[in-house]
Amino acid sequence: MNTEFFIAKRIIKGRNKSKRVSRPTIRIAITGVTIGLAVMILTLAIVRGFQRSITDKVEGFNSDIQINNLDNNNSNEPAPIYKHQPFLDKLKQLSGVKHVQEYARKTGIIKTKTDNEGVLLNGIGSDYDWSFIKKNIVQGDVFSANDSVPSADIVISKKIASELDANVGSNLHIFFITRAKANSDYEQRVKTFYVKGIYQTGLDEFDRQVVFVDLGQIQNLSFWGKDSIGGYEVQCSSFNDVDKVNEQVNSLIGQNLQAQSVKEIHSAIFSWLGLQSTNAAIIIILMAIVSAIAMVSALIVLILENTNMIGLLKALGARNGSVQKIFLIDGCYLILWGMLLGNFFGLSLCFLQAHYGLIKLSQETYYVSQVPIYLNWKYIVVLNAGAFLSCMAMLILPSFIISRISPVRTLKYS
Repeated sequence: MNTEFFIAKRIIKGRNKSKRVSRPTIRIAITGVTIGLAVMILTLAIVRGFQRSITDKVEGFNSDIQINNLDNNNSNEPAPIYKHQPFLDKLKQLSGVKHVQEYARKTGIIKTKTDNEGVLLNGIGSDYDWSFIKKNIVQGDVFSANDSVPSADIVISKKIASELDANVGSNLHIFFITRAKANSDYEQRVKTFYVKGIYQTGLDEFDRQVVFVDLGQIQNLSFWGKDSIGGYEVQCSSFNDVDKVNEQVNSLIGQNLQAQSVKEIHSAIFSWLGLQSTNAAIIIILMAIVSAIAMVSALIVLILENTNMIGLLKALGARNGSVQKIFLIDGCYLILWGMLLGNFFGLSLCFLQAHYGLIKLSQETYYVSQVPIYLNWKYIVVLNAGAFLSCMAMLILPSFIISRISPVRTLKYS
C-alpha cells in the first residue's frame, strides 16, 4: 500500500476516536459540501426546467422560424405571399429542418350576449402539426383542416372560454375589420365558429389571445385566393440549431421574403430566460466557494492537530511534498463523501419534484403550475467534476502550511 495513502487513512480513522476539535469541524465541512452540491444540482435542474418548459410552449405557438413577407413589419396580420414558392423543396431538405407548414393570421373580436374579447386567429392548414396543442387540450379535441372546404370549427383557450362563458359546442361570433382591395374602404365582417376544443398552456400572453381556425377561413375573410397564405412556419430538429438554420433559410428564400427565429420574435421572453442562466451561474459559483471554504477550514484543523506527526515524519526524512500529499488525500476523501451525499439528496429532491410536483407555482405568474425539473446527466457530471476540482484547488494553498512546520520545534514541545 502507498505510504501516503496508508497514513492518510489512519488520520481519518483516528479522528473519530481521539480528536475532539477536528471531529465537528470535519462534519461541518462534509455538510457544507453536501448542501452546496445539492443546491447546485437543484439550481441547475430548476433553471433548465424553466427554460425548456417555456421554450417548448413558445415554440408550440410559433414554431422555430417564421417565413413571411418582407413588408410584414412584425404585424399580427402579415401581408400574403404566394403559396407555391420555388424554394420549398430545398427548404424541406435543409439539415436541421424537421417540418414546414403554412399559416396565416388575422385579428378579430369575439362577441357573445354579454362579453367581448379581442383575439388573434391563427389559421392552420392540413399540414399543421397539432402535437403541442393536443398535449394541452383540456376539453374537446382539435379539428381537421380541409384544403377544399374550410372547417367552421375553432379551438380556443380555457382563459378565453372562461371569460366568454363558452364550452365545447358553443357558437362564437367573431367580427373582423377588413377590405376587399388595397384602395377600398374598410368594412366589418362577421363569421360564426363552433368551439371544437379548449386548450390551456399556462403561457398567459398567448392563452388570452390565440385561437386556432382553418387557414381557408383567413383566406376568405381577407379576400385572398387559395394560392395566398400568410407565410410558412419551420420546425427545427433541435432548438440549439435555430440560429444556424435561420441563417440558411434567409439565404435560400430570396429578397422579398424574410425569415425570423422565435428568439427574434419573442426576444423579451428569451432575454428573461437567458437572465436565469446568469442567476444560476452566480448561485453555483457561490455554493462552490462556500464548500471550498468549509473544506479549507477542515484541512487547516487537521494539519494543526497533527503537527507532532508532521514533525516526526519530517525528522524521519519525509519531504514536504510527501506530507502535503497525505493531507490532500484526506481532503479528497472528505470531498468525495460530501459529494456522494450531495448527489443523493439533490437528485432525490429532483426526482420527487419531477414525479409528484410537491412545490406548486402560480401559472399566471411563472407560466407553469409547478416547479419544473430537467436533468441532463452531462451537466450533472460536469457540475460534479467542477465542484471536485475547485475544492481540491482550494486545498493546495493551506497544505503549504506544512512546509513551515519545523520538526525540531514540534518534537521539542511534544
